[in-house]
Amino acid sequence: MKGFVSFEDVSVDFTWEEWQNLDDAQRRLYRDVMLETYSSLASLGHCIVKPEVIFRLERGSGPWMVEAATSWSYTGVQKGNLNEN
Repeated sequence: MKGFVSFEDVSVDFTWEEWQNLDDAQRRLYRDVMLETYSSLASLGHCIVKPEVIFRLERGSGPWMVEAATSWSYTGVQKGNLNEN
């Protein structure tokens, strides 16, 4: 059986600080790309449960709830590198 790509495999995550440094056009682009990516994977049957970030983006908010983001500790947060194999 072949594996499939999950939303988590292709999604892009920003730290709160990185998100604050994006301008409105960059935030809209992120929203559009993430929603399109989710829609494509869902149409292929690869997304059974809708990720919370998609609910937030559909409502027009950022990828986090403000209350949660301001209280997060970034210790142990992993960043992805698109050039990793």
